[in-house]
Amino acid sequence: MAEQAQYEELVRQFSAFGAVKREMARILPSDCPSGSAAVLTLLSRHGDMRISKLAELLAVDMSVTSRHVAHVAERGWIERSPDPADKRSRILRLTPAGEDRVREMSRRTTQLLAERLSDWNDEDVAQLTRLMTRLRASFDDCRSAHRAPPPDQPEHSTRTPAITQ
Repeated sequence: MAEQAQYEELVRQFSAFGAVKREMARILPSDCPSGSAAVLTLLSRHGDMRISKLAELLAVDMSVTSRHVAHVAERGWIERSPDPADKRSRILRLTPAGEDRVREMSRRTTQLLAERLSDWNDEDVAQLTRLMTRLRASFDDCRSAHRAPPPDQPEHSTRTPAITQ
């Protein structure tokens, strides 16, 4: 197990990583803030879904998710249609304009990373990707553990399984 000082340095690096995220957010189109970009990216990656599933994937409250969904819907990047299984619910899906927006955001972020990491070799980039994937999975495991049923509750409870992005 790592020493306390290593975890403290990791915390400092996470704080500093905010600058990287801010720079990546600055290259997004001005009409597509990071919350909207996340909605589009998740719909692109996971396909059509209910807003409740989107809120879970975003790990934010339904009211926040609803604001992001309204923003992208107003711009014609997604459509909301009745859920055949439950007419009170809506299914969210990317429109062709939304797919174009996702491709443009991907192009911009890929280009930025390629520029900033141009002096990194392929193995360093691959190692960073592996470690970030592993870190995220560790946090997904923690989220899942927090949702585990109490020992006296049956396993088939109504708890929601962890969803990885």
